[in-house]
Amino acid sequence: MIGTNGKGSVCAMLETGLRSTGIKVGRFTSPHLLEFGERILVDGAQIPGSEIEAFVRWAQGLQLEAAFFDFVTAMAFKYFADQNVELAVVEAGVGGLHDATNNLERIQLTIITNVDFDHVEALGGTLERITLEKAGAIRPGIPVVTAARGVPLEIIREIALERHAPLHVLDLENSLFSLPQAPALRGSHQLENAALVAASLRLLEQPESSINAAMRATWAGRFEIFDFENRQYILDGAHNPAGARALSENLEPGFALIFGVMARKSVHAVLEPLHLKASSLNFVSPGELGADPFALALEFDGRAFESLEIALKTITAEKIVIAGSLYLVGRARGLLLAAGARLRLA
Repeated sequence: MIGTNGKGSVCAMLETGLRSTGIKVGRFTSPHLLEFGERILVDGAQIPGSEIEAFVRWAQGLQLEAAFFDFVTAMAFKYFADQNVELAVVEAGVGGLHDATNNLERIQLTIITNVDFDHVEALGGTLERITLEKAGAIRPGIPVVTAARGVPLEIIREIALERHAPLHVLDLENSLFSLPQAPALRGSHQLENAALVAASLRLLEQPESSINAAMRATWAGRFEIFDFENRQYILDGAHNPAGARALSENLEPGFALIFGVMARKSVHAVLEPLHLKASSLNFVSPGELGADPFALALEFDGRAFESLEIALKTITAEKIVIAGSLYLVGRARGLLLAAGARLRLA
């Protein structure tokens, strides 16, 4: 699973659809919102803490030197093998060509959700180079499903042709992508993600019932709505420009925005779509390596808070949107649930 946005949502729907058929399914996604084990699931259950500790001891014994994501990827793959997983839904970390997930063998399908600007420095700085990195995951002869458009699509098309990989481009008029019902996940952009899932399940020769099941999937931290003390809280991990635009398109003007991003992100490009509709801007840090909220408040004429907890206690607007970083959304979700907030299911 590769792409700029929608990877997690597609993974969640695809996993739900596959599990409905009785297949033993693993899922690997990142980052986690509240608990590390959320990253590695087998049949919907998190990897146990004992398994995590055992892997860490094993790796320490080998004196492995690896980046954090590479280490966690190896943990996931070992756990899937130990659990005799039949199919695994795997989300790439950064890019595809040099991503640790590209070491997988026996790939049955590659999904490239879309391509936009994210991880710009790591992936080369231009849309073309970002696309080349993501399209590097295309395997010879293995089908590819994508909703990419424009220049990225042309690059993907060329690489797929070179590698004799059948390419299926999103087309809502094509029965391959047809939906039996709208997905449970909120937001107009989820219709596109759901169509990719429907096509993928059909290409994997799964029954149509699996597509119905996939449409009922949930995915924490993506346009979730909580009600608490006569206020509405909307949480969404919109952490790049395309994600922020998608979120903004599904919001009515006049909300208080609590915003925090990692310092490496294109802050202006992520904030702009939300800034246009927000009635107030409130900045917090999402955690270590986060952008300085006080500098952002000064630059954008907003308010900065020492912590998310203080911001939530101080802001009195009836509708509050919390966005900009999945780490921030995860913390907000945990605080709201602990306080007794009610998740709106429909």
